[in-house]
Amino acid sequence: MKKNSSKNRTVSQEVRRELSRLILDGVKDPRVAPLTTVTDVYVAPDLKTAKVYVSVYGDETVKKETITGLKNAAPYLRSMLAKNLNMRLTPQLFFTIDDSLEYGMKMDALISSLHKDETAEEDSEDEEQ
Repeated sequence: MKKNSSKNRTVSQEVRRELSRLILDGVKDPRVAPLTTVTDVYVAPDLKTAKVYVSVYGDETVKKETITGLKNAAPYLRSMLAKNLNMRLTPQLFFTIDDSLEYGMKMDALISSLHKDETAEEDSEDEEQ
């Protein structure tokens, strides 16, 4: 299977959807934060591994604890994926923190502050004239 084939994208989407549901309903580990979201999943073309990107609301310690809890729950999640999805192979799961949302919020704040500075300079120039 090619890396970006439609089958690979479909499998990744189904794994993401099912993992989101399983993490919300099935994982009882107290280390996993309640506001944990699966943002993306990349399943390898051979279907043996999957890199799971999760977004966690909280500070760095909450994120580290959540990743530890998800790594411990990975065998359970994999077995439930095998049970719920009709796949010949069930990928091994590797969890990674997705910081893209936080990065986007920081960039948005920087752009907003630049825009406020520009409008403040324009207002001060208008008052001087």
